[in-house]
Amino acid sequence: MGSVSLKIGDGTARFKRATICTSAVNGLMLFSVLTTNLFALYAFTYNPSNNSSQNQTPLHRAHKNISLITEQVSLIMDEIQSSQKKLTQIEKELLGYESIDITKPGLSNELKIFLQRHSLPLGKDSRTGITEMVASVGHTCSKSMDLLSQYMNYKVNGPCPDDLGLAQKLISKGCEPLPRRRCFAKTLNKVGFLYPFPASLWKTVSDKIVSWSGLNCKNFACLSGKKIGKDCVNCFDLSNVNENQRFVKGKGKNDFTIDDVLSMGGEGVRIGLDIAGGSGTFAARMAERDVTVITQALNVEAPANDFIASRGLFPLFMSLDHRFPFYDNVFDLVHAGSALDVGGKAEKLEFLMFDIDRVLRAGGLLWLDNFFCATDEKKRDITRLIEKFGYKKLKWVVGEKTGSGKSELYLSAVLEKPVRV
Repeated sequence: MGSVSLKIGDGTARFKRATICTSAVNGLMLFSVLTTNLFALYAFTYNPSNNSSQNQTPLHRAHKNISLITEQVSLIMDEIQSSQKKLTQIEKELLGYESIDITKPGLSNELKIFLQRHSLPLGKDSRTGITEMVASVGHTCSKSMDLLSQYMNYKVNGPCPDDLGLAQKLISKGCEPLPRRRCFAKTLNKVGFLYPFPASLWKTVSDKIVSWSGLNCKNFACLSGKKIGKDCVNCFDLSNVNENQRFVKGKGKNDFTIDDVLSMGGEGVRIGLDIAGGSGTFAARMAERDVTVITQALNVEAPANDFIASRGLFPLFMSLDHRFPFYDNVFDLVHAGSALDVGGKAEKLEFLMFDIDRVLRAGGLLWLDNFFCATDEKKRDITRLIEKFGYKKLKWVVGEKTGSGKSELYLSAVLEKPVRV
């Protein structure tokens, strides 16, 4: 069975080839229908032919037939209920729920204890209908059970293994949130290496007060000159002119300055979120203007979270596949660059944009900073997606930059979220 593509608005819905699981569901439903019809046909056409039945009165025979029909209907209902349970279980398996099998041989005991469900001490909760507590762990973890078991293999009440690289590998595979552990994380002696705020914003960070676990580089000299994504080029060298002048002086028409953007926030900007903020320079510049910014970052090739925290800023260690752990309508500003294009997939970008819209308050600003448009089609796609939200375009610039020896297209914009009724 081939794939079918339907145009729905600006998106495309695709129906893929039938899988073994979907074929099993269809087969089970067909079997239930056939069984039900056969039982019904048998119940209504059955007629005893022995001699004793001929001597029975019509009323007696009618009563016996009704009893037989009732019995057959009961069997049919049992069969339907059994089929419904099987269908529900198949649906759960298709969606990935309840797919983490804690009886699998070789799993660490701590993982089994954490994933085990616990009944509520007072029984069913009258408001939510919940009867038991379920561990908070990403259902995609079921696809990385060996790695997850390795992550949960440790000595209880002892030191945690040096496995920050393993934790990030699990997160990158969609195993998020990770299970909690009963061990003590490795501590780093930072006494004498931290500076008071705000001097800490631009002081050189020592190699000794960050964790290099799971990283190829083991010092900041190794990171010098490295390009860690389009939004972080040599961004861990705070003495680098390009880094310490970012957001203050623009090199081109696509580079907006912080002061220009803040002047567009009519009701004031007090708190913000920086997505894939690299070394935290955006948050540092905002802190100089009394604006608190949380920086979302992963330790991709560099100890970003330790580095950001050492500058006296707030790091948030999570991937962009995870729902933002913030309440609705709380941020005055959200800043993001090319990292928004998660995996280059239109559907993932749309999910992410809706979550950004959720945490941004009405009248708040979305600063799209040098979003890389690989093609004109990509530019049209991001433009259509933004227009779907009805944001007011306070500033909109599409320009070219030279990158990798060729001209590249970038979009920068400042957008104001509307009030929706």
